[in-house]
Amino acid sequence: MKIQKIKNRGILFTHDDLDWDLNIYLIKGRKNNYVIDTGLGSLSIDHIKRYIEDDNRKTIVINTHYHWDHVWGNGSFKDCMIISHKLCRDMILSKWENMMNKNNNYCFGKVEMYLPNLVFQNELYFTEDKIRLFHTPGHTLDSISILDEEDKVLVLADNIGDNMNEIVPSIYCEKEVYIRTLEKYQNMDFDICISGHNKVLQKNVIGEILDIL
Repeated sequence: MKIQKIKNRGILFTHDDLDWDLNIYLIKGRKNNYVIDTGLGSLSIDHIKRYIEDDNRKTIVINTHYHWDHVWGNGSFKDCMIISHKLCRDMILSKWENMMNKNNNYCFGKVEMYLPNLVFQNELYFTEDKIRLFHTPGHTLDSISILDEEDKVLVLADNIGDNMNEIVPSIYCEKEVYIRTLEKYQNMDFDICISGHNKVLQKNVIGEILDIL
């Protein structure tokens, strides 16, 4: 696993031993630690849990969307608040069996369905840590993004493609909806993008995707 410090309070954990890179992002806020996505199972997040085990801040988990490689480790955070869009919770529940049947060879440690216990529709804001969660459909209808307003880092999960040769992701919504999400990003104050699978990118990648579309 590759561990990379991002600005002042971000830590990027990258599983680089799979068929693709898988990123899990930690933000160490003033009040809370924010773990963004939980990977492929309990072993995906062991490094993160050890990293913060002696920290007295509360841990909040965020699922960016329902896909299996982003939620299979939820069961390791049963004592924590797990946040997602309302659609994400519904889709994990309805699609769990199919995801397990198709992808069970990727299970990494213990995998069990554990649903988000706090959901929202449009936006959620943690004032003390200046962390903003907001609905950004594109890769999936339930996709959300997380803006660290203090570090000016945007976590947009799979709304960017998996590598620089394919920066436009697979889109499971109307193209115009995804374009509106990209335009929303462009109007926000950040300079670094953290995705679910790609390398750390600069804000100008948003304009590059819009140009391609």
